[in-house]
Amino acid sequence: MAMAMMNLSVKMSSTSSSSSSISPASTSSPAPTPVNLPVRTIPGSYGLPLIGPISDRLDYFWFQGPETFFKKRMEQHKSSVFRTNVPPTFPFFVGVNPNMVAVLDCKSFSHLFDMDLVEKKNVLIGDFMPSVSFTGNIRVGVYLDTSEPQHSQVKSFAADILKRSSSVWVSELLSNLDIMWGTIEKDVSANKSSAFLVPLQKSIFRFLTKSLFGADPASSPEIGDNGYVMLDKWLALQLLPTQKIGILQPLEEIFLHSFAYPFALVSGDYNKLYEFVKKEGKETVQRGMTEFGLSQDETIHNLLFILGFNAFGGFSVFLPSLLNNLGSDKTGLQEKLRKEVKEKSGSSPLSFNSVKEMELVKSFVYESLRFSPPVPFQYARARKDFVLSSYDSAFQIKKGELLCGYQPLVMRDPTVFDNPDTFVPDRFTKEKGQELLNYLYWSNGPQTGSPSTSNKQCSAKDVVVLTACLLVADLLLRYDSFSASSGSITAIEKAK
Repeated sequence: MAMAMMNLSVKMSSTSSSSSSISPASTSSPAPTPVNLPVRTIPGSYGLPLIGPISDRLDYFWFQGPETFFKKRMEQHKSSVFRTNVPPTFPFFVGVNPNMVAVLDCKSFSHLFDMDLVEKKNVLIGDFMPSVSFTGNIRVGVYLDTSEPQHSQVKSFAADILKRSSSVWVSELLSNLDIMWGTIEKDVSANKSSAFLVPLQKSIFRFLTKSLFGADPASSPEIGDNGYVMLDKWLALQLLPTQKIGILQPLEEIFLHSFAYPFALVSGDYNKLYEFVKKEGKETVQRGMTEFGLSQDETIHNLLFILGFNAFGGFSVFLPSLLNNLGSDKTGLQEKLRKEVKEKSGSSPLSFNSVKEMELVKSFVYESLRFSPPVPFQYARARKDFVLSSYDSAFQIKKGELLCGYQPLVMRDPTVFDNPDTFVPDRFTKEKGQELLNYLYWSNGPQTGSPSTSNKQCSAKDVVVLTACLLVADLLLRYDSFSASSGSITAIEKAK
């Protein structure tokens, strides 16, 4: 289950400690520039009822896979904007409409973040929404549109949590990384390699619970030992209908993509996590109720979603890809990064301030986010009729239509990124690299944007980047070299 979680797409929307609060003003994606483009009919079709969606579903999950699915249709229609069906779909997803408009270049994709044009109500993973029983029969913040009053309450509460966590964030992260690397070193010494996902997830879980709401898993042996597994299972059951896992077909289609799994399968574990947060995070829970006007249930279920889906789930996808990128490099990148880390950190302990000065380290993290976005999909529903533009055409979008952006292709837009299919660690350095941050959309908005109560951008976009930079810097100070491949550390040499 833990290995399968590396393939599950998760949305990171915890909040950034680099800002003291969530601003009420919205600074979103650069608005698409109005130009006189020819208005085209959106190419593509949804096919015949039942047959079209099922045919696209089989292509998507079985015969092609998501990336080839979108690439082939983009080539077929000679357009980065087209109509298609995106699973899940029939026969047992009653009420789920797979009809979508795909937007696969940076210009058309940016419309997904203009909250005057689109809404985000219940579209985290498309028209399919996991049962609210997974979140205590409450629509937590990620499912709320900015027009809903409680969105502002929940997002402001989340921002406050992260702001308060800033005093312990770095120390908790580094102390838990020390435990993780100790485990991995023993495994490599004994077995010549060490799969790092489980030790990484254990460390992430401990670090996040203590940092976000002051709850120490050590106070509950069951949570301390198995909390990360509980979250893995809770995440997996919600996302399985939308994910290509790669097991033997047609078993995957029959058992994973044909129906939604019931909350009852994980209700016992979820209730234990609820009680853990209620007891060990009681000060944070009380603050959610008294300062932000949330009920106890609303506070705890939103905390669990922030912890499990946004933060733990997101880091579980992103950090392994970061380690694989660094550990598999054969170009001398490690030495270049190590030199910068030593120069910028000096003899002082690592901190957010020190890694902010590491231009190449930050660029490497940004390029990892571009090359393998931890959130492959972004969705939005048209709030009203509007004209959507790509580079060479404009398209009429009708109110209520669902837009779907597949980020692994959007982030390889050749109009924006030179050599888009090549991993370029220093891509985001210097003035040109800073300009490219306008098109780095991993966080439900551009990296240059500002999260606010009037948009849906991930409030943690800055702290996620800095946390990843701390992981890289700590690793390079700890070891003179290390090798990684396919989720395993295969060789390490301690720093002299």
